[in-house]
Amino acid sequence: MHEAPVVADDPLEGALEVGDEDRVDLLVDRHSGGRVRHVDEHGGSLPAPDRPAHRFGDVDELGVARGREAELLHPAYPTDRVASEAPTSRELDDFRQQADRFIAAVDEEYYLHFAGHKPTLELEAIYADFEELTRVETARRLEGAPTELWRFACESYLGGLTRSHQERLAQVETELEVTIAGGQIPYRMLRVALANEPDRARRERLELARLELLDERLNPLYMEAALIDREAVASLGAPNYYELYKRFGFGLDELASQCTALLDETESLWVKAGDRLFRERLGIGLADARPFDVPRLLRAPELDVSYRPEQMLPALEATLTDLGIDLRSQKNVHLDLEQRPGKSPRAFCAAIEVPAKVMLVIQPIGGHDDWEALFHEAGHTEHFAHTSEDLPMEAKRLGDMAVTEGWAMLMQHLVDEPAWLTRRLDVPQVAKIANAGAVSLLYFVRRYSAKLLYEIEFFQSDDPASMRPRYAELLTEALKLPANPESYLDDIDGSFYVTGYLRSWAFEAQLRDFLRGEFGNDWFARRSAGDLLRELWSLGQQPTAEALLADVTGARLELASVGDRIREGLAA
Repeated sequence: MHEAPVVADDPLEGALEVGDEDRVDLLVDRHSGGRVRHVDEHGGSLPAPDRPAHRFGDVDELGVARGREAELLHPAYPTDRVASEAPTSRELDDFRQQADRFIAAVDEEYYLHFAGHKPTLELEAIYADFEELTRVETARRLEGAPTELWRFACESYLGGLTRSHQERLAQVETELEVTIAGGQIPYRMLRVALANEPDRARRERLELARLELLDERLNPLYMEAALIDREAVASLGAPNYYELYKRFGFGLDELASQCTALLDETESLWVKAGDRLFRERLGIGLADARPFDVPRLLRAPELDVSYRPEQMLPALEATLTDLGIDLRSQKNVHLDLEQRPGKSPRAFCAAIEVPAKVMLVIQPIGGHDDWEALFHEAGHTEHFAHTSEDLPMEAKRLGDMAVTEGWAMLMQHLVDEPAWLTRRLDVPQVAKIANAGAVSLLYFVRRYSAKLLYEIEFFQSDDPASMRPRYAELLTEALKLPANPESYLDDIDGSFYVTGYLRSWAFEAQLRDFLRGEFGNDWFARRSAGDLLRELWSLGQQPTAEALLADVTGARLELASVGDRIREGLAA
């Protein structure tokens, strides 16, 4: 999963993720069914829509697994749900049909806006057309339904309460500009400006201006949405958002324990490797680095000569061809290559109909991070395009967010893979690129580990405003550079989507080991590997990442595997 627009709390909102200092997906489809994905500079790209998740500030591109009803629950899902009369089969089918049309309408709206076809993001009319889905009575009624449908109903209710905040946030972001040195920079382009600015003093001025706008113009909207959510969650029978998602089966505490262990085990590794990369690329040590230096660090302009814009799409097409996939012949994949004002500068995926209409939006800029964004979104695209049309709605539209993010990460990380680089690009110092890629992954996994710890505390806090210093404390401790306290609201992923990213990195690391063991280090060039991927993609979001990994490899999903992958890259 790059940077995107902001949405408040909504199953749709996930659809767009606004990248902050280190967001992984810009256009992330985070809403309960949304499938607009994109990656941000932290991960590599810009704002994008994701599942209908609940969100206060993010929108990669871009849920929990949904599959056949008997297989919907993750092994760790709780069984003590509040008893209620189960909906009839006919009622569930009607709900699935309405939810499917609702998600399609929202994802198409996100696509049209971020692809530059229309200047405004208009959600109110869509919510009005599907008002029944957003009623609290519907959410309560669905409590006896399969978990994924119940969760979607709850997220739709919560998202409906703050849909006006989504539109206002998108509108404000579109209107805001920063004037510096006689020039004007749109708010949404500040991240790009920071990444492309070689002068450190100017980067600091840009960051200060961005933070001022965030705190004065956007945080009040985020806070309003947060307070609305807190009050509304009680009507769903949960004391807070954290407890609600535990009832949905999210293993938040177990994953948090793994995050704490990973932070402890990789701290010295990050201090050493992070310091080295900052010195090599920016001429400053980790101790002197600041958040406004991170976009420039990850931008890596010295690699532009190797990662050229005109080679991006051909390299992707050639890679897919090796796997047995002809991108240009996929009738359900629509390549949006046209240049137009207002179009997201980063690639993103919008799965408007799964699998019949999947949009891959591209506006090649070039550079290592842009290549990562394209390959990441291509992973989402191929996953949705190969999903079986015979699956139930929840297995196509909803499901475990770690699965589709895992497929996206598998493609994205090829851009740093020594064997792929040797085969596809004339790149000098392949080992050095792999090493830097490992440092970047280390940065992100530590950042998102700290984010999960923060979000668990945030959603249990009685006073959201009091969490501002705690955000800075946790992120600063994890990254060893001072975090911006102003981001304490807009750096929150709705629907605990952060768990999807963390688990997707583990899924990718362990599946990559399996693919290399079965097909060789150049597995990406093997048609037989492509056959396996297409078979797994056809399952959509039906199995969880844990179930899928266990079925394919026999292994248990473990965050520690990401640490092993990072160490391998650092040793390259």
